[in-house]
Amino acid sequence: MADEEDCAPTVQNLLDQTSLQWIFVGGKGGVGKTTTTCSIGVLLSQVRRKVLIVSTDPAHNLSDAFCQKFTHEPTLVEGFSNLYCMEIEPASMTSEASVDSLGLGEESAMQSMFKELGGAMPGIDEAMSFTEIMKSVQKMDYDVICFDTAPTGHTLRLLRFPTTLQTAFEKLMELKNKYGGMLNQAAAMMGQNGQGMENALLSKLEETQRVIGEVNKTFRNPDKTTFVCVCIPEFLSVYETERLVQELTKYEIDVHNIVVNQVLFAEPDACRKLLARKRMQDKYLDQIHDLYEDFNVTVMPMRDNEVRGGEALKAFSQYLINPYRPDKTVDGVASSPQVVKFLAEKFDLDKDKVFSALDEQGLTVPRLD
Repeated sequence: MADEEDCAPTVQNLLDQTSLQWIFVGGKGGVGKTTTTCSIGVLLSQVRRKVLIVSTDPAHNLSDAFCQKFTHEPTLVEGFSNLYCMEIEPASMTSEASVDSLGLGEESAMQSMFKELGGAMPGIDEAMSFTEIMKSVQKMDYDVICFDTAPTGHTLRLLRFPTTLQTAFEKLMELKNKYGGMLNQAAAMMGQNGQGMENALLSKLEETQRVIGEVNKTFRNPDKTTFVCVCIPEFLSVYETERLVQELTKYEIDVHNIVVNQVLFAEPDACRKLLARKRMQDKYLDQIHDLYEDFNVTVMPMRDNEVRGGEALKAFSQYLINPYRPDKTVDGVASSPQVVKFLAEKFDLDKDKVFSALDEQGLTVPRLD
């Protein structure tokens, strides 16, 4: 974990760590993952030679974010010279992986048999799809790749893929050792080259196993891979973020950044309802800061308009580096209970009396438990 003094409220650490090759961005649906991924990509394009943003979320939003159509091939983003985007269709990759990865050529009884064996292993098709994505990505010439991942549940499955594949390979090898001779004889009776099919299968499995081994190793290398969690200051989002962080830690994947989107600030034009919602957010922001005191927690403001297009993303991305601070606030003071606690302790004041005094002036601040 990073030292507390190193945990600035920005993503500057992602820009400074030039060894990073893969940056995964994930979280609950609807918290602004795509906007965050694109903003990080924009910032990286200013300090790295060549940057790629890959969407693995079936509900692709990269095209909407940049107001530009993207496909399964890397496409240069308009207005940039070194930032590219691509949207991968997991369904088509799964179909391709489940059939072609066997390397047995045209449809045959032997191929059908292995496909059925593979189908009996939960998650194998999705895992093979992920392998195809990684094999494709590894061949590309980019300094760093940002992954805009699917919502939390899909992301957690992604983290389990190396284990899923390892288990599948062990089962296949066990079956091959046990029934290999019988399968070859059956293939010969059908006029097919059983030994050739077996060799083709083993060759393909070994190649896939090698790729997964490399991916697994890179996943667990904090110099090359990190994960950015995105959330909003509400209960379900904070809950899912904590679950995600625990899973990432379990799989030894580096995670030191939390980006909190849709944060309300007590600015002069805010209405009473917004201030009430802001106080609710403050409670969860405090929880986030308490839970992740050794993380770089970046608080992003909710904007009046959608963040769409290159220029809008360039402007919004600056808040990831220069934390947003309103010129004025409605209350005239920062309304975070953490601030009240800090001031009370610094000036040796009774914290409860400070909260009460603020209440009397109409400056209600959520109290710490």
